[in-house]
Amino acid sequence: MKAVEVHEMEDSELGLKLKETRTELFNLRFRLATGQLDNPARIKDVKKDIARLQTEIRAREIRAAQEAQAS
Repeated sequence: MKAVEVHEMEDSELGLKLKETRTELFNLRFRLATGQLDNPARIKDVKKDIARLQTEIRAREIRAAQEAQAS
């Protein structure tokens, strides 16, 4: 997932995608522990996606707070 894709998402989409990505990370870790994971590098990619989503959510929260304070 690219940062541009994250910026273009709606707030509700961000929350949903974050939940799905966390579930995917859990499943990848489970498969790693049981020895069924084919591509261990996928865990790193999913962690980065989670960080991108959380960063965008927080940036929007800060922006909304600043706008409310300025009004």
